[in-house]
Amino acid sequence: MVDVKKRWRAWLRAIHRDFGYLAIGFTVIYAISGIAQNHIEDWGDVSYKATERTLTIPAIPAATPDIVAVKTVADAVALGVPTGHKRAGDEIHLEYADNTKVTAIGTEVTIQTRSRRAFIGLANWLHTAKHKKAWKYISDTFAVLLLYLACSGIFMIKGKLGLKWRGTILIGTGFAVPILYIALAGGPEGQKERVANDDLKVVPVTVGKPMIEKPEPVPIPAGSADENPAGSAVLIPLPPDDN
Repeated sequence: MVDVKKRWRAWLRAIHRDFGYLAIGFTVIYAISGIAQNHIEDWGDVSYKATERTLTIPAIPAATPDIVAVKTVADAVALGVPTGHKRAGDEIHLEYADNTKVTAIGTEVTIQTRSRRAFIGLANWLHTAKHKKAWKYISDTFAVLLLYLACSGIFMIKGKLGLKWRGTILIGTGFAVPILYIALAGGPEGQKERVANDDLKVVPVTVGKPMIEKPEPVPIPAGSADENPAGSAVLIPLPPDDN
């Protein structure tokens, strides 16, 4: 019993080491996918690779039946049977199960493909456990491993390099960073207010002359308007017509 008390720190380090090895794969997946999702506004959705190519086909007459026109475009792109199609005038749209979209306008056919990238696409898919029942519990296990690694790391070293001095400062710094950010950013409410203000920004517009200007007053011949106290209409002679 005495030996166990003396060696508890050694056992703590051994378990910490093994759990650390076990968590490396999970950490790489969540770290890389987390960076990608943090910068989705800057980089776009890096989970998928988009490609586009065009080809030319003979013009399809307007009188051609829809089923024949769709088959003509599908045979030209050679992607198999589409899962959906639509025709509007000289435009024909095809959709495929792998998210490929084909648009034929006149004689030009555009093929747009969207395929998931090998690593980052799957990492981003695993990052969120929503609608993944089995992965949800695996992700919870990883979270427990991280909690153990964080808590066991506090007591692995004793003395000035541990909680007595250096460890306490670093732990306090780790808690202070998110707390300070929340305080300075105003939390979720502050973010909502900033987003609302950005949406309400008005682009300054230079106002020029109005399209309809107030007409200049027409001079009234003497002896007509001033001598009409009742305010009745006054006929002003127009210049003679050339005709």
